[in-house]
Amino acid sequence: MYGPRVFVSMIGALLVFAIATYAMNGSLGMTLLQTAMCAVLLQVGYFLGVLFLVWKTARDGQLSRSEQSGSAKSGDGDAGASAIPVSRLNKPGHPNF
Repeated sequence: MYGPRVFVSMIGALLVFAIATYAMNGSLGMTLLQTAMCAVLLQVGYFLGVLFLVWKTARDGQLSRSEQSGSAKSGDGDAGASAIPVSRLNKPGHPNF
């Protein structure tokens, strides 16, 4: 997840939410309160999404290491290395946007 893009998207979503809430309620105070609650929920969701991605990466890394150590014990030095999936984002020089 690219940080600035997420921030701009969140601001856009909050603006749309605030406009729709004001159109339904007609109360500026209630609109500000509900928009603030929506912002907190968006941040909690973003945090949980990042936490899930970190957990998934850590879990996949443990599986890859256990496969490599198992293949090293059996005598196949390169067999574990070919089993590791390489993302196109992990290539050197990729700008990761």
